[in-house]
Amino acid sequence: MAKRDYYEVLGVPKNASDEEIKKAYRKHAMKHHPDRNQGDASKAAEEKFKESKEAYEMLSDPQKRAAYDQHGHAGVDPNMRGGPGAEGYGGFAEAFGDIFGDMFGQQRGRAGAGGGRQVFRGSDLSYAMEVTLEEAARGKDAQIRIPSWDACDVCHGSGAKPGTQAKTCGTCSGSGAVQMRQGFFSVQQTCPTCRGTGKVIPEPCTACHGQGKIKKQKTLEVKIPAGIDGGMRIRSAGNGEPGTNGGPAGDLYIEIRLKKHDIFERDGDDIHCSVPISIITASLGGEIDVPTLSGKAAIDIPEGTQTGKQFRLRGKGIKGVRASYPGDLYCHILVETPVKLSEHQRKLLRELDESLKKGGSKHSPSGDSWTDRLKSFFS
Repeated sequence: MAKRDYYEVLGVPKNASDEEIKKAYRKHAMKHHPDRNQGDASKAAEEKFKESKEAYEMLSDPQKRAAYDQHGHAGVDPNMRGGPGAEGYGGFAEAFGDIFGDMFGQQRGRAGAGGGRQVFRGSDLSYAMEVTLEEAARGKDAQIRIPSWDACDVCHGSGAKPGTQAKTCGTCSGSGAVQMRQGFFSVQQTCPTCRGTGKVIPEPCTACHGQGKIKKQKTLEVKIPAGIDGGMRIRSAGNGEPGTNGGPAGDLYIEIRLKKHDIFERDGDDIHCSVPISIITASLGGEIDVPTLSGKAAIDIPEGTQTGKQFRLRGKGIKGVRASYPGDLYCHILVETPVKLSEHQRKLLRELDESLKKGGSKHSPSGDSWTDRLKSFFS
């Protein structure tokens, strides 16, 4: 019986990426593994599993895939590797190990080429930075102090006490990983003895406690972009914790927090402020100055302005990091009642009140409306 096309076996197109081929193989390995198929379906599943394994071994190797793409099955010789259909389920163990790695984050630490020590990516770090509203609006260059690691001066990075040296781990024979088997399943995990380094240190360095590095502080230049808002994060690649066994360092995430402002309150790209005015200005109207992030601005207060009146100043807000134009400034009017009046001032206010009542003028719009609603309610 002629062999099926390898791409057809895995259900991927001929231009599929390595990651697409790997995902397809995992899916097939999980579906057709004999342990997951019992009874009459077991034999057929086992054949499909071996077929998928053979296809993956060919297509995951760049040289073999190129030869197959050019010459088909004739371009690859299975006898060179002991037969693609050889008994055993090592290919499934590899796929299943990758699946467990994706679930539990172990893909960050993989064995090196040729089964060498496992390499682990360093952890990410987080740093909270407080900025003022003005700094967030305009942007700034800042300096922060973050943890850093340097090679230990005493052991020169070996982790071993001077005069001694690290030894090959007896548990994993220096590979940094051990395999746990149960039936057909084989899962690779980090060696519990050496924690993936492949080495054990009988006499650790007293200065760094066997880590080979010492924690210090370093100054990092950070550019805060104009328009940034509270809760946003800035990523600084490679400034997290260092990796293990030559693995890449993690990243540093700088979280922006806005300090409380004495005047303004930010809402996205808009800003708001309360503007207190006297009862005289509210009654007679006039021009007042209000603050903005770029200086003073004048607004006209109409005669009879009430508390809660809102004035909008276009373009006086903040231009966000992804915005094409700045937001607006909203000024909320707060009419203030005079306090600590003298007897003469009280007399004048009473005379004013009596004058307004005699004149029949509706000098209290909200109060008159409230009175009308009360009469309607009680009637």
